[in-house]
Amino acid sequence: MTLAALALPLTGQTAVPAPTGDLVMGVTDQRMTVPVTIGDAGPFAFIIDTGAERTVIARELATTLGLARGRIVRVTAMTGTSNVGTVTIPSLNVSTITSPPIEAPALEAINLGAQGMLGIDTLRGHSLVIDFEANRMTLTPSAKRLRRAPARADDIVVRAKSYLGQLIVTDAHYRGQRIRVILDTGSSVTMGNAALRKRIRTQGPAQQISLRSVTGGLLLADYTQVERVEVGGVAFENLPVAFADAAPFRRFGLTDKPALLLGMDAMNLFRRVEIDFANREVRFSKPRTDSRGGS
Repeated sequence: MTLAALALPLTGQTAVPAPTGDLVMGVTDQRMTVPVTIGDAGPFAFIIDTGAERTVIARELATTLGLARGRIVRVTAMTGTSNVGTVTIPSLNVSTITSPPIEAPALEAINLGAQGMLGIDTLRGHSLVIDFEANRMTLTPSAKRLRRAPARADDIVVRAKSYLGQLIVTDAHYRGQRIRVILDTGSSVTMGNAALRKRIRTQGPAQQISLRSVTGGLLLADYTQVERVEVGGVAFENLPVAFADAAPFRRFGLTDKPALLLGMDAMNLFRRVEIDFANREVRFSKPRTDSRGGS
């Protein structure tokens, strides 16, 4: 499995309201948290992570709830693959989702930056709408449709391919060359792979930064700006990107293909983002007036 996420240290806990159809989002280092109940306990703040294959839980929370231990599994984080112990979450409730029992890897809260993360195993078959202006998220079942739903006047609709449950956008370009883009709400920064790094033009040296993965490993990255990236007809000017040989690019078969994991630093430039997993479709509302992008 893959945990395609980066996290910063957890600085504190914030009370969250009980789950409803529309969820009031919390924010931790630009990533979104939503209220989740486990059995009759909670709510707890979990990060929505569209870049992770499986839901994970903070080890400390699992101990507090007395969750039964499960198998040891192999997980892939940004820094590589490692063995991780799991616990059994008897039921998980968020918005309209009530899950069956989940075998969830248990990781340290300080590395997650929250009390857990909701991955593709929980989000699959749903439509996730993130309204940045209203600070609300809607998670609803998504029925497979034969025809594309009409777009609103300010919407840009992008089709995607599905691989290991992830949606990979191929309608994206750098200097006229196609690149692959995965929307990764679990990462506070946008990541680029080595194949894209070779093609970009930069002004001046890159800044080296250190990022912590959800398993606690450190990843060194070259942080610089890409002068222009187009995603679904929207152009991002001077997009900050951290370049590194991150393990998820290998997991998704994107080692030799220029690719981006589009993080929350880029997505929150839009007014609204909808990720429809069942219909393999992403909808962006045109960027806010203070964004780097333009239609």
